[in-house]
Amino acid sequence: MKKGLARRAFAAAVAVGVGVSLAACSGSGGTSGGDAVRSGAYTGPKVTVTFWNGWTGGSQQTILADLVKQFNASHKNIVVNPVGMQWADISAKMPLAIKAGKGPDLTVAHGDDIATYAAQGLLLKADATAKELGYTAADFPKGLYEHGAYQGSQYGIPWSVTPLGLYANKDVLKKAGLSTTVPATEAEYTTALDTLKSKGVQGEWVDGYVFTGTFQFESLLWQFGGDLFDKDVTKATFNSEAGQKALQWMVDHVSKGYSPAKVAQDGNINALIAGKTAFNWNGIWQTSNTALLKDDWTAAPVPQIGTEKAVWSSSTDWAFVNNKGQDANRTQAAANFVQWMNEHSQVWAGGGELPAANTVRDDPALVKKYPNLAPFLEEMEYAHFETTSPGIPNAEATITVALNNALLGKQSVKDALDTQAAKADQLLQQNKQQYGG
Repeated sequence: MKKGLARRAFAAAVAVGVGVSLAACSGSGGTSGGDAVRSGAYTGPKVTVTFWNGWTGGSQQTILADLVKQFNASHKNIVVNPVGMQWADISAKMPLAIKAGKGPDLTVAHGDDIATYAAQGLLLKADATAKELGYTAADFPKGLYEHGAYQGSQYGIPWSVTPLGLYANKDVLKKAGLSTTVPATEAEYTTALDTLKSKGVQGEWVDGYVFTGTFQFESLLWQFGGDLFDKDVTKATFNSEAGQKALQWMVDHVSKGYSPAKVAQDGNINALIAGKTAFNWNGIWQTSNTALLKDDWTAAPVPQIGTEKAVWSSSTDWAFVNNKGQDANRTQAAANFVQWMNEHSQVWAGGGELPAANTVRDDPALVKKYPNLAPFLEEMEYAHFETTSPGIPNAEATITVALNNALLGKQSVKDALDTQAAKADQLLQQNKQQYGG
């Protein structure tokens, strides 16, 4: 379920060439729309709510279609029309569509896109709607709700979260004479990798791609006490001592023979499935990977390599769209749909994503129905979510470039991080000029 791959790949291309202009915007410091209509039970005339989303295939598309069908059947005056497209296409198409009054009434956005959309004036504020629906920060994982805010106003209402975990091929571990209990500490993990190496197995393949090298690096960075950017998101800090420790740990996998020097996109998860490696840091979405399900595998929280527990997690948020001439009835109906979907989100876990609503995610019935999700639920206490700042995906993409250059031996760890941090600083400055604030 590589939901953000196309979007992040585009951002990576921009990051390499700092002079390239940023994504289309309604203008520097675009003004967002007013509040979305308060929810309440929608009792107005029959309306059709257009809902853009990036779930275009696999189990998620099927689950979403079924949920929408159930909602439509139980709401005689609301018809939700889901329109699936690539995530990158949503970002590209919304500005012009909204300006023409032809955008969706509702969309779903990743956590690091919300601020960009808000700064572009593409979204309605959701403060009043969230209050009417009864949502507060306490209803979601720690730190998540705030990621849907921009300049003091709420724009996103959380829908799902997708943390990283550690996958293990139990057959490979058994053949190496190792316990199938997945390592939880740096010492246990290193011992396992050394044992696997002695048996001719490169135990964990690291890569220089967003999926999943960048997510692994960010998890390690936070574990070593670092952060991606400063508090105001004006300067990159991923080249700190913590960042160097994180990337060095990954580079050492290559130099110590735990990993091949050059791993293709998806090479690590494919190697795990093929029995060529034992471990892979990957997202919760792999729990619905039908190829993986054929193997004797298990998942666990990512091991604690640094001084504290931390793990990367993405998120998706509902967002109400600020179309020219937006129909208030459709927005109010969309709010009803959002509330209903969050209340019925347990089945969403079957597609490899955790429901964001605490009441649903913490219900023992969820892990009873989807036992493979247990380790990912455990990680919610220390998950780190995406940075919130307009245009931030472009600056984030420089991290992937640094990883690639270091893992391939093109630059030292320090030089790779310093070079890309400087480029990220330029992009952050461009973002400020582009979006204001």
